[in-house]
Amino acid sequence: MKKILIFSFVLILCNSTTNCIAQSFDDPGAYMTAVSNAQTEMNQKYMIYMSAAAHVRRARKIDKLRQQALVSIDNSRFKTIDLPIYKGDNSLRQSSIDYIKLCYNVFNEDYSKIVNMEDIAEQSYDEMQAYLLLRERTNDKINEAVAKMNEASKAFAAKYNVQVITQKDELDQKLEDAGKVNSYVDDVYLVFFKCYWQDGEIVKAMNKNNFTEMEQGRMSLIRFADEGFLALDTLKSFAGDFSLANTCKQVLQFYKKMAVEDLPKQTDYFLKKENFDKMKKSFDAKSGDERTKQDVADFNKSVKDINAASDAFNQVNNDINKTRDYLLDNWNEAEKNFTDSHMPYYK
Repeated sequence: MKKILIFSFVLILCNSTTNCIAQSFDDPGAYMTAVSNAQTEMNQKYMIYMSAAAHVRRARKIDKLRQQALVSIDNSRFKTIDLPIYKGDNSLRQSSIDYIKLCYNVFNEDYSKIVNMEDIAEQSYDEMQAYLLLRERTNDKINEAVAKMNEASKAFAAKYNVQVITQKDELDQKLEDAGKVNSYVDDVYLVFFKCYWQDGEIVKAMNKNNFTEMEQGRMSLIRFADEGFLALDTLKSFAGDFSLANTCKQVLQFYKKMAVEDLPKQTDYFLKKENFDKMKKSFDAKSGDERTKQDVADFNKSVKDINAASDAFNQVNNDINKTRDYLLDNWNEAEKNFTDSHMPYYK
């Protein structure tokens, strides 16, 4: 699973009564530009990491890039600390330092937790929800920090009569686009994962020959598939691209068909096997002299019936496994293609 943090920056272009191009920090516009420029390196390193994580799908594989981002964030902090206080006013400089510190904590602590949670997220639906929720909350934390930084910039500009023009540059636009892609993919993935996980629970119950758990899982799978169809119909497409939602719908159709048509055939086998085991135990308990011709005939018929049921079970099971493998491969490919198509690259 694969969802990443996203936030947006603004490029501040300054115009004041003095020449903004001049690098003298006596000019408030130039000072604001210097504060903004001090963050450029960490913004770029962050986007490189985010882009790689989105396309690689496993953040742990590219944790080296996270470490590089931490170094860049530290560098941005040092650059900001080195800036002088503007005419006794430390508000903008301190706001930038606070923002950069928060980014460092997010990458050093919060995102480290996210990387660690990848290892357990697929163990249950609740774990996956918690994993995606942590990413969302971490994202919100960054967004709130960005909003505070922007407010500090506006307040400083208003105080010193600087005209501020907010404009998204290439980096800003890619960050925004990446956030939209991640949000959409997560929404579809959670629909997929709920049925995928329930299917795994049914397989576990089947391996334990637990008919009750199999039946409970089967009914849950039908419900989850129906809920997923409704969610996908609401979600629709992304920028006119229906591919991921349609592929997810195909997987859900398989799961529902399996639960409605195929699993009852498999559970029927387990019931027949249970009855056969009881009959065999009773038959084996009798000595050869105690067995009647009818006992032998009934037993031989039961052996024939259970063998036929076993063959039918194996055929259904093979068909399910074959279709499941195909659709899961198709899902993984569709998710990769969708992300590669819509997720911006940054190097």
